[in-house]
Amino acid sequence: MSAPFILTTLIYAQRGDQVLMLFRHKEPNLGLWIAPGGKIHGDESPRECAIRELREETGLQAIEPELRAIVTEISPRPDWQWLMFIYRTQVAPGPVAGDEREGRLRWFHRDEVPGLPIPQADAIFYPFVMDESGPPVEMKFVYDDDLRLVAWEHTPLGR
Repeated sequence: MSAPFILTTLIYAQRGDQVLMLFRHKEPNLGLWIAPGGKIHGDESPRECAIRELREETGLQAIEPELRAIVTEISPRPDWQWLMFIYRTQVAPGPVAGDEREGRLRWFHRDEVPGLPIPQADAIFYPFVMDESGPPVEMKFVYDDDLRLVAWEHTPLGR
């Protein structure tokens, strides 16, 4: 029997063509750039979690967050079974106010993000998340025991 999924969100905050990224100071993804996010609490929806995590980690307020991807990551390891809901949002004006518990925050031009040191799956789903004309997608990433990506697939949602 497989381990239960860890339910999480990521939220790509934008100001125009700028995207806010977080350089992780701890595992998972230590030393990599990721979008803000975190684990879903038992009393909240994925959307509520994404909004809360963005506010907690950055001090920013999401404006009409849009679900862009549902991502499943599986491996033989019981600690690497993830179900992620990934959002994109514009944010209200105001300063970034991160406490750096999770990592350091920085704005990048949206075209710079794929060239950053980011997790391999993030590099694959990022273009789908940021595509303003395409549909949301469902994606599945399969890893081996050493967390090397061995396969992935995607399906547009609503088709």
